Amino acid sequence: MVDLENEVPPLPPRYRFRDLLLGDQGWQADDRIQVEFYVNENTFKERLKLFFIKNQRSSLRIRLFNFSLKLLSCLLYIIRVLLDDPRERNGWSPIIWVDRSLPLWGLQVTVALISFFETMLLAYLSYKGNIWEQILRIPFILEMINTVPFIITIFWSPLRNLFIPVFLNCWLAKHALENMINDLHRAIQRTQSAMFNQVLILISTLLCLIFTCICGIQHLERAGNNLTLFDSLYFCIVTFSTVGFGDVTPKIWPSKLLVVIMICVALVVLPIQFEQLAYLWMERQKSGGNYSRHRAQTEKHVVLCVTSLKIDLLMDFLNEFYAHPRLQDYYVVILCPTEMDLQVRRVLQIPMWAQRVIYLQGSALKDQDLLRAKMDDAEACFILSSRYEVDRTAADHQTILRAWAVKDFAPKCPLYVQILKPENKFHVKFADHVVCEEEIKYAMLALNCICPATSTLITLLVHTSRGQDGHQSHEQWQKMYGKCSGNEVYHIKMEESTFFSEYEGKSFTYTSFHAHKKYGACLIGVKREENKNILLNPGPRYIMSSTDICFYINITKEENSAFIKQNEQSINSISNTIYHGASRLPVHSIIASMGTVAIDLQDTRCRPPAGPTLTLPSGEGKESRRSSIAPVLEVADVSSIQACDLLSDQSEDEATHSDEEASSAPEYVKGYPPNSPYIGSSPTLCHLLQEKVPFCCLRLDKGCQHNYYEDAKAYGFRNKLIIVSAETAGNGLYNFIVPLRAYYRPKKELNPIVLLLDNHLDDLLRCGVTFAANMVVVDKESTMSAEEDYMADAKTIVNVQTLFRLFSSLSIITELTHPANMRFMQFRAKDCYSLALSKLEKKEREKGSNLAFMFRQPFAAGRVFSISMLDTLLYQSFVKDYMISITRLLLGLDTTPGSGFLCAMKITEDDLWIRTYGRLYQKLCSSSGDIPIGIYRTESQKLTTSESQVSISVEDWEDTKDTKEHMSYRTNHYHRNSTSSDQSDHPLLRRKSMQWARRLSRKAPKHSNKVTERINRQRMTLCKRSERQELAELVKTRMKHLGLSTTGYDEMNDQQNTLSYILINPSPDIRLEVNDVVYLIRPDPLAYVPNSKPGLKISVCNNSGGGRDTKDDTHL
Repeated sequence: MVDLENEVPPLPPRYRFRDLLLGDQGWQADDRIQVEFYVNENTFKERLKLFFIKNQRSSLRIRLFNFSLKLLSCLLYIIRVLLDDPRERNGWSPIIWVDRSLPLWGLQVTVALISFFETMLLAYLSYKGNIWEQILRIPFILEMINTVPFIITIFWSPLRNLFIPVFLNCWLAKHALENMINDLHRAIQRTQSAMFNQVLILISTLLCLIFTCICGIQHLERAGNNLTLFDSLYFCIVTFSTVGFGDVTPKIWPSKLLVVIMICVALVVLPIQFEQLAYLWMERQKSGGNYSRHRAQTEKHVVLCVTSLKIDLLMDFLNEFYAHPRLQDYYVVILCPTEMDLQVRRVLQIPMWAQRVIYLQGSALKDQDLLRAKMDDAEACFILSSRYEVDRTAADHQTILRAWAVKDFAPKCPLYVQILKPENKFHVKFADHVVCEEEIKYAMLALNCICPATSTLITLLVHTSRGQDGHQSHEQWQKMYGKCSGNEVYHIKMEESTFFSEYEGKSFTYTSFHAHKKYGACLIGVKREENKNILLNPGPRYIMSSTDICFYINITKEENSAFIKQNEQSINSISNTIYHGASRLPVHSIIASMGTVAIDLQDTRCRPPAGPTLTLPSGEGKESRRSSIAPVLEVADVSSIQACDLLSDQSEDEATHSDEEASSAPEYVKGYPPNSPYIGSSPTLCHLLQEKVPFCCLRLDKGCQHNYYEDAKAYGFRNKLIIVSAETAGNGLYNFIVPLRAYYRPKKELNPIVLLLDNHLDDLLRCGVTFAANMVVVDKESTMSAEEDYMADAKTIVNVQTLFRLFSSLSIITELTHPANMRFMQFRAKDCYSLALSKLEKKEREKGSNLAFMFRQPFAAGRVFSISMLDTLLYQSFVKDYMISITRLLLGLDTTPGSGFLCAMKITEDDLWIRTYGRLYQKLCSSSGDIPIGIYRTESQKLTTSESQVSISVEDWEDTKDTKEHMSYRTNHYHRNSTSSDQSDHPLLRRKSMQWARRLSRKAPKHSNKVTERINRQRMTLCKRSERQELAELVKTRMKHLGLSTTGYDEMNDQQNTLSYILINPSPDIRLEVNDVVYLIRPDPLAYVPNSKPGLKISVCNNSGGGRDTKDDTHL
């Protein structure tokens, strides 16, 4: 340690504290040399160049001073002209000599000296080795013409009255002005600066031409008409405007020559300036210019960032955004890197949009473009992905970068981001609202399999509609369907609500039922003031508080509603005249009698395992009086609401089954999926297998060492299959499987899911398409590269049409990119009813409907939807920030403790005793706590079959001709808007042709050879086969070839002509019909299990008896 200390040299004695503060004063004695560094060259010339040229501020001052000198010289020239009298001279002398007073001469000489020295100094500083380049410049020549003669007059006094064309300094002033503007905008390269510069140059050029012509004509005419400055101004304006009155004209040839020269110069210079101005104007129109800072500070605006702007996307956004009254004064700034499309340009020229929509061509990754859009002052920024890209991951990457750029530039601006693939969602988790397309798409496809037309239900709820679609139609179902489509989700604070304030302190189900009964508003969820989570149907134990936020479905929000009270006499008079059904019970009487029946009719026992049906209440006198329903209690009775009531679906699975069923059924446990396919997926409690299935057993068409099955039929599934046809097994399929395996689904109703990655007929038959419940088709990624945008759905449409022709009764569910392509689903070329719906769609579109396609049967029935229609979900979140959360809860993408889930129940003949939707509402609220939100109704209708599906035997023609008229009458009776097919349009022609064919068949020679007869029979059979029979024969042949049984295929081909539609939040007096499917929001079963904590066992009710028994204990 001693050696190390000795190695450190001590500080010299002169490094004192004073030297540390003031610096080393003795550095001169050292060998060190102080070096100074300069940004610029440290010479006198470089310093002058820095002051006069390079430095922006000092250079701008020099330019301004030079501009002022030139204007002063022009002003002095005008003063000299006004003071001069040319009549004192004769001949040509007035052109050469002028009268110039001594003070005026002194001022002009001073200005000339300053200008001369400044010009020479700038020429010296700008010298780069070529002196002629500096001398032959037009500004330098003009400076010499206007300054050197004045300097000569200093030394030679007789030349003091020599004419000098000082008015040419206007061109030097124009040059100085251009340099001054360039210095002003040197650091800001913007499109509007170039536009401003060009306009300024054009105006200054025109003024300089006129001023030069005025001064030149006036001076040359001193030897002629002796015109004043005003006369010269008048002559120039009349001449340049091509009016030419002729009252003032030049008399001598020099002035005439000057006019010719000036006109030629104007014809050359001005068109060039106008061309440059027009070019900049066109470029500005392409780029869109700027959104002014003044408007951004005084008006509100939102920014829409897209990769490429299509007309459909633009109109969907504008129609949905401006559908809300409070957004009428907002501006929409579109920031897009591509040039504006012609259709988009045409739409934005419409006065309704031209005043509110501003298109800017630019990139969100450039701060300069974000500044042009005034992103820091924007109320919101919508960033949409390009779903038409072939590489959807690359499209997401672009969206992620845009979101990062906006967040970096404007941290306080709310972000609304659309992502295509779920694995990229966590990159934009910081955004205020995020919608993942594949998550919602697959969840809607999954729920369509168990709750029919869920996609249509969600689409109608997130669209803003007036509820007037189809009100002029002659079809009753179209009127009801169009009116109910106007229902949307709204929110209001309970203490501020007229609908719900009177039910403070009551249970949620009591509030929901009575608000629907009294006002027609369907309460579906609440949110506590201190809690951020929304609860859908928290159940009868939830007590409403005055600070709760209520979410309800209604035709309009409460703030826009008017409340009209009717007296009892008018209600009674109406109820006495309106009766429905065989019970002769008036509708208003039914509604009024709800909740007034005897309390002893309550049935609080555990329900038998009869599925989601409503049984008729038992009683000895049920035939003598109409059936009654228990009232909805204001506060839930703990003793009456058992866990078995709310867990009825789960309790079904705990019932005792036979040994064969127990051995064949897979054993499930409730738990969370062990592996998440991507970051950001919401954990959902699901039914899981107790043991993981080996990977080799996942191949349905190939056997392995564990099983030898090679087709779906051999597995002997108890429930029907759900087949998913996709090109690739992406991460989005996770959101398809989870809702179908959620813990609240009954185990006995879980459908096997088959993933089909190929669409060949053999593969379809092996995977069990003949006994499948639903087939979901999502294979369209390979066609996204189509040159025409609308052809992106071509492969999906043709594949679905093929499946529809081969298996006409198969329930096919698919998703398309463009809503306009939904008209091709299950396409029938000669179906007159579809043509009538097409005409109705066109009429609704002409009226400005946002949902003109809603009457198409595939969409109304929930067979097809377009994910682009759910872009409105992101747009509505700007006004309703809860819409994304409610949609995810309905679809099962998110699970909140205490929040209910969407399910459905089917109305059977045993349930028709309820009669009306209002009584069903009461029955559900009083028994299981379910909240109904709508009806999916299917009606039978005899539609006209196409020509390809008609098969009439020649020999049976005589037998069928008598019943032809009767069938035609029935067709017209059941099918209101349809006409007969092509074969029945000309019955006389068809009868003649069939009789002719019959006579030919009778005149044919009859051979005794049996082979010939057999061949003829086969030939006649082939000729008489319809297209449907050919397709059926093809499928059966392939099934036999693959060793599959053809049982059930004939029933699958039975063509059933039906139409289906949705009634969202219908009125309480609407009648229930057989096969109606009622959408329910069922309470969370786990929320009412006593002492339900993690790690505890759940005891559920045994359905076989009234007591409680632990059958299947599940650890959560």
